[in-house]
Amino acid sequence: MTDVLLGADVGTSGLKLVALGASGAVLAEGEAGYGVDRPRPGWAQTDPEVWQAAFDDAVAQVTPALAGRRVAGLGLSGQMHGTVLVDAAGSPLAPAVLWPDSRAATEVERWRALPDGDRAALANPLVPGMTGPVLAWLAAHDPDPVRRAAAVLLPKDALRARLVPDADPRVTDRSDASATLLWDVVADTWSPAATAAAGVDPAQLPTVRPSAEVVGTAALPLGDVPVVVGGADTPLALLAAGTTTGRQVNLGTGAQVLRPGWTPAPADDPPVHGYADVAGGWYAMAALQNGGLAWSWVCGVLGMTPAELFDAAAGTPPGAGGVVFRPFLTGERGGVAGPDDRGGWTGLSAGTTRAELARAAVEGVVFAVGAAAELLEGSGPVVLTGGGGRPVVVQQLLADVLATPVRFLPIRSASAVGAALLAARGTGAEVPAWQEPARLVEPRSASELRAARDRWDAERAPRPPR
Repeated sequence: MTDVLLGADVGTSGLKLVALGASGAVLAEGEAGYGVDRPRPGWAQTDPEVWQAAFDDAVAQVTPALAGRRVAGLGLSGQMHGTVLVDAAGSPLAPAVLWPDSRAATEVERWRALPDGDRAALANPLVPGMTGPVLAWLAAHDPDPVRRAAAVLLPKDALRARLVPDADPRVTDRSDASATLLWDVVADTWSPAATAAAGVDPAQLPTVRPSAEVVGTAALPLGDVPVVVGGADTPLALLAAGTTTGRQVNLGTGAQVLRPGWTPAPADDPPVHGYADVAGGWYAMAALQNGGLAWSWVCGVLGMTPAELFDAAAGTPPGAGGVVFRPFLTGERGGVAGPDDRGGWTGLSAGTTRAELARAAVEGVVFAVGAAAELLEGSGPVVLTGGGGRPVVVQQLLADVLATPVRFLPIRSASAVGAALLAARGTGAEVPAWQEPARLVEPRSASELRAARDRWDAERAPRPPR
């Protein structure tokens, strides 16, 4: 029997695990969901032990299908920007604070107050949910775990620390480090000025090692498995899709429009992000916090399942009868909308139907993705990945809004597949990128949809001057 490689993605609302064969085909998949704790308005956190339990559950799901095969390696992918304080053994000292968290809105002003050169070297939007501002908030409001912490890790690092207890847990990679607002993108190293703004000891920042480097061995039910450092979810989605030019849209809880081949340069609070990939390069990203997250909320409000939501949207004419939906339930990062923007339906009448509300919600998220794509340079077909891109109505809407063909890759978790490919690199295995045929969706011209997009644009609150 041939060897297999595992890839796990520590997502915001669930963990996905895939097993790849030597041909690059997915042999088995497992998934375990969990919720985001919101103990106070604007907070978003998770107990890291939940990730370990979800991983164990997912491994149990795939184990029967892998009987008789040797697992050659495990790669880890994770949601970006999180803040996990751990002790010297890698045990968490407090709940992990996640990227949708907005408690550190005031602390962001410390980053705005940095000297011009130091601030511009970060070359990224200043967002409250990123690791640096969150650390500053914790140091001010919950200092004991910060003082006792041996290191601050990102979500995938925290899981790896539990899986490989004999290795030094104080490790991350460039793809995650560059997305913390503690990273000097121009110098490609930790920023002393931003670290000082966070109020933490530089010794608490993890060592940065190559994403594909093997750091130890995990004792799994499938045997002893080499584990690589891992990477952030968005560059691993790029790796899985084999996207090296053009743009890729990853639509999950949030939404990201990615453009590989970015060149780092100083930029003061730009509208788009610039991060390291998992192979020594860089990519640009226009990000939305509210993608599938907004659709989940709509399902709850309308009493629909996701399938019912998308069926209703597909069966309703473009424009949703004049109803407009803004998906910014948790605010945004500033490129498409601001932190203080909020969501909702407008344009309602006495005759508005539930199906029109559903259609407006699907259109509203896709319009937001289209607005994010406009922030990035790029042309040609767009690659679409992520669970939010599975409904055909979403694929067609995205092609129509972007006025370009959309190539949908039916990968259950592109980031988990990318993590498995990363494990292949680290262990010397030869595994090709995604080989399954993609679904190509051609754009259509629809005046009703263009009018709906115009109404949506008009509903967006104007950005206040800085």
